[in-house]
Amino acid sequence: MRVLWVFAHPEPRSLTAQLRTAGIAALREAGHEVIESDLYAMNWNPVVTAEDFAHDGVERLDVADESEAALRTGRLAADIRAEHAKLAWADTVVLHFPLWWYGMPAIMKGWLDRVLVQGYAYGVRGPESGRTRRYGDGGLAGKRATAVVSVGAHAGLGPRGIHGDLTEVLFPLLHGTFFYTGMEVIEPVIIPGTNRVNHERFAAITADLRARLLALPTTPPIPYRHQDSGDYDGDWNLRPAEHPGGSGLGIHRLDSESRRAC
Repeated sequence: MRVLWVFAHPEPRSLTAQLRTAGIAALREAGHEVIESDLYAMNWNPVVTAEDFAHDGVERLDVADESEAALRTGRLAADIRAEHAKLAWADTVVLHFPLWWYGMPAIMKGWLDRVLVQGYAYGVRGPESGRTRRYGDGGLAGKRATAVVSVGAHAGLGPRGIHGDLTEVLFPLLHGTFFYTGMEVIEPVIIPGTNRVNHERFAAITADLRARLLALPTTPPIPYRHQDSGDYDGDWNLRPAEHPGGSGLGIHRLDSESRRAC
């Protein structure tokens, strides 16, 4: 694998940072190549501005259209172009972050906002059909992606837990970003109870992380329903024959019936 590891934590001595070190070491020891985007260490700018596109400020800034125009004409900011080069090199993307307020740190959200511009990761059209390629196809098709997420809570996680099912909590990233842009999505590595970890548990966590990472090339992706599978009607609603009577985020998985039965 050629892995782009995008990391977001401000403290290099944190547990999350130690897990990053262990995970990358495991991949490299197994012969995989890894490059990093350590966002805090890079002092990454998370804020989209007109300067990203060398926009003159005379006309109203339409971020989507202007970002695509800048992409086509080579006017994107240098730091964005550098991340595009990393993505072009990688066949696998790992986003690694602590869960803060049910989401990723703002600096990583800003990486997605600035890097995944229109015409590059989304808003890409099929040359023959003219249809927008998304949800199973798109600008990043052919790559695999997963997330490694540290969570402070040690209990109350799951379909009936007070904190919720974290795979659904991460739906905007897994389905709305990874899958939307065409990448195959591997179930995230969720590490609970990270506020208090002794040496014995740290060893168990790192062993599991290593195993999950080394299995990335052969792990079946989450079976999300493709946009053009025929499962959706003309208004992009799931057809009544698919998961009849069901609702919620889980219905967009082909294995939703079997998951509900369990």
